[in-house]
Amino acid sequence: MPNPLNGAQFVLAAHRISQLPADQGAEVAFAGRSNAGKSSALNALTGHKGLARTSKTPGRTQQMVAFSLPPLAQGEGQAPLEARLIDLPGYGYAKVPEELREHWKQEIDAYLHLRRSLRGVVLIADIRHPLKEFDRMMLQFCFETNLPCHLLLTKADKLSRNQAMQALAAVRKGFGDGAQATAQVFSSADGTGVEAAREAVLALLGTPRG
Repeated sequence: MPNPLNGAQFVLAAHRISQLPADQGAEVAFAGRSNAGKSSALNALTGHKGLARTSKTPGRTQQMVAFSLPPLAQGEGQAPLEARLIDLPGYGYAKVPEELREHWKQEIDAYLHLRRSLRGVVLIADIRHPLKEFDRMMLQFCFETNLPCHLLLTKADKLSRNQAMQALAAVRKGFGDGAQATAQVFSSADGTGVEAAREAVLALLGTPRG
């Protein structure tokens, strides 16, 4: 099947939310700790090996990076929907000055609260480790604001299938009742869950803003 995310193109890197593309259409944000495989996941989902920068030094994404997508078809009589992916700065591992770390904390918070075109969050977490404080904070924020969140448990190729399923079940159990959160296993290395994740991203883009 054709990959609808394959047309993703770099637009700009923003230091502040005021520098992002006009707040219209629909966008999905990618968030996660700096060493969780966020850039690799973006590259796998779009089918562009070098779209998002990957590095052996975690924390290279230190700006909000916007990627445009081809317009998404809507219902009959409706114009195609302008769509984007937003790669948020990696959190928690990058060796950056405290002042910059605080700046990004404030900018990400403002982005999540104020961005009207935001339809959902794809949260990236390493399946080999329990969810960290940042992951839980993001899930809690999405729950409190009714913002859909899809969790990719990356690096699933590092575990056996049974171990991966146990980790997935544990995460889902922790969501609690009423959470607009879903989760899946994922590996950019061997392609596990890539097609399902693409479908989840497209579903988020098509979700009406509450």
